[in-house]
Amino acid sequence: MKLRNQLIALACLLIFAALGVVYVRMWGWVQKPRQIVVFVSDALSARSLAAARLYAGGADHQFELERFPHSALLRNASEDYAVPDIASAATALATGRKSRHGAVATTGTGRALDTILERAAKAGRAVGLITNGSLASPSIAAFYAHSNRPDQSEFVALQLYERDWVRVAFGGGAAEFLPDGAVEGAEGKRKDGRDGRRKDGRDLVKEWQEKGVQVVWSKAELENARGGESGRVVGLFGAGPLAYASQMTPQPSLADMTRRAIQLLGGQRGGYVLVVDAALFTSASEGNLAEAALSEVLALDKAVRAAVEEAGEKALILAVGRQSSGGLTLSGKVGREAKLSTLLGVAPEGYSYLSWASGPNGPLEGKLGPRKEPAAIQSAAGLGVAEDMLGLGRGPGSERVRGFLDNTAVFEILKSAL
Repeated sequence: MKLRNQLIALACLLIFAALGVVYVRMWGWVQKPRQIVVFVSDALSARSLAAARLYAGGADHQFELERFPHSALLRNASEDYAVPDIASAATALATGRKSRHGAVATTGTGRALDTILERAAKAGRAVGLITNGSLASPSIAAFYAHSNRPDQSEFVALQLYERDWVRVAFGGGAAEFLPDGAVEGAEGKRKDGRDGRRKDGRDLVKEWQEKGVQVVWSKAELENARGGESGRVVGLFGAGPLAYASQMTPQPSLADMTRRAIQLLGGQRGGYVLVVDAALFTSASEGNLAEAALSEVLALDKAVRAAVEEAGEKALILAVGRQSSGGLTLSGKVGREAKLSTLLGVAPEGYSYLSWASGPNGPLEGKLGPRKEPAAIQSAAGLGVAEDMLGLGRGPGSERVRGFLDNTAVFEILKSAL
């Protein structure tokens, strides 16, 4: 009898084990990652990375991004144009839906689209936002706000204030959250020395503080941030976009903000989703500023390295390109270990190694001689470029980043990880 009972128990154990194997194979059960970090940047194209690699240390230099095991090319046409603008490209990543130029997480009729961060909050995840641009700009606003006019920064900033589920928000654009300078001080200046541009007279910073949100203004304050009574932290490190990484500045770097955000979000029981918008490559490209643009690629890679170190091997980390502008290209016989002065200079044959497809450095009527970093087309700012962007991933769920994908697939990958 004893032997019979043992055999029955063994048979049951084998049946349960077999059912477990079948379940895993058929339904692909994978533990959901607690830490999710998404980097979004116009710098993530093959041309930009190749030029930045030489800028960083020569042809053999390797970025942290290059260690990501999964990669794809992302198609990024908008609903109405083959070449997207920032708002429509960011909306596709944030909502999984195509939209028209100028639409921030909305349809062409103005209907709001659910964003991945809104879904994350409903799923019990803590949410964080980082940008080295303005927190009210379309590039990051598409993940939390809804607007048919990307120039309505005052309206968009109010939506961020109303999103109590955003636990961490770091970036520039402080002026969008402060009342117009004339409200408090003489000569259009506020008494605290910080200029605002809100026409409704509201001081959203003060209102945040009254709700127990800790607001920090400098790198030193960021390092000491603990979250205040509400456990929430807002960092406003410039009236507008932050300074380029190539400039000497006391502002926190993209890596600084990423590291601190992960540390502040890491203790959340339900896990977190952090979106990092490396926005300054775009403005540098639109202005035909090659050194600034390449320095922003390096700043992005340092932030990615900080995320890998802080979030750990079990985190899902994606780095995805948004849209391309300006058309930066490195051409000619460049040495494998070319110095910075060489890259930014002129080849012996008389052409500039770095050039642009369009922008303010285009040919000017009546002006003779070559221009530094010349653009083929003269325009007030670099124009959008038809270019598939890179998608890179590591961690659980990132194996879906492969081949050719539409940029809306990024939303679906993130949604399945919640």
